Amino acid sequence: MARILCDEYQTRLVCIALGVSRATLLRRPTVIAESFVAVQRVAVRRVSEDDRSEALVVLHSPRFVDRSPAQIVAILLDEGRYICSESTMYRLLRELGEVRERRRQAQHPEYHKPELLATAPNQCWSWDITKLRGPNRGEWFALLVMLDIFSRMVVGWMLVRRANATIAEGFIERTIAAHEIVPGTLTIHADRGTEMTAQPVCELLERLAVTRSHSRPHVSDDNPYSESQYKTMKYAHDFPDRFGSFEHAHSHTRSFMTYYNTEHRHSGIAMLTPAIVHAGLGTATLAQRHAVMRDAYLRSPERFVHGEPKLVALPEAVWINQPTEIDQAA
Repeated sequence: MARILCDEYQTRLVCIALGVSRATLLRRPTVIAESFVAVQRVAVRRVSEDDRSEALVVLHSPRFVDRSPAQIVAILLDEGRYICSESTMYRLLRELGEVRERRRQAQHPEYHKPELLATAPNQCWSWDITKLRGPNRGEWFALLVMLDIFSRMVVGWMLVRRANATIAEGFIERTIAAHEIVPGTLTIHADRGTEMTAQPVCELLERLAVTRSHSRPHVSDDNPYSESQYKTMKYAHDFPDRFGSFEHAHSHTRSFMTYYNTEHRHSGIAMLTPAIVHAGLGTATLAQRHAVMRDAYLRSPERFVHGEPKLVALPEAVWINQPTEIDQAA
């Protein structure tokens, strides 16, 4: 009877140790036995408390605090000592939350995608700086251009030998004053160049109640209107490979900006000029074009294979990165 009670007591202890029920132990004795052997094997390999304490003292000592466990094990072996394995040292450090990069890591801020909308002129401007090649090797001039994204009109430009924050601040302030912008009604978008993010420029925009917007780093299409305007300028047939002097560059830029605003027909604004759209004459001009086309259609309808011409309309809104609410409404 005593033997039976002893066996039952041992069985109960085994069940508690293995985390199984008595029925499972009786039903699957082979599997449970293998598990018990595995548990015993792990228990035999486990580092003792003395070795654990000694390993932690070594890991935290001034001599080894900046070394990896692999180096520590190698150094100790060269000195004729063995405390525990490299993996055991890593496990001990992991239990204490000390397995991590110990050097200071660069913390990059989260840059949000700019979403800007304009439904009329002087609501959102975009500006950038490009370089024009000078007469000598390594000589460049800086061209600052402010563009209205709704009308595509160049509302201000400046050519200088070298751009800096002070020049950018004066350029922006004069352009805003020239167009008599009402405080709180304008957003100015730019990339993250040093002139665009300089403290004097930021303070100026804050003082004039102008909303400041910037492109994300290394995202070229966050400032598409300025990039497109520069491409139109530099791909023109009369744009030189290099300018003979600063005066030559200034004269050429003045002529191009006049042409761009008053003569260049822009595909994004129904082939109108930026000056027409900026002055609010776009709808009237398109209606006049439609009347001419309709008269021609009435005289010779057979020449219009797609039927009566339709009235072309200006875009009601333009944007930099289509705002989420517009995308969802569409």
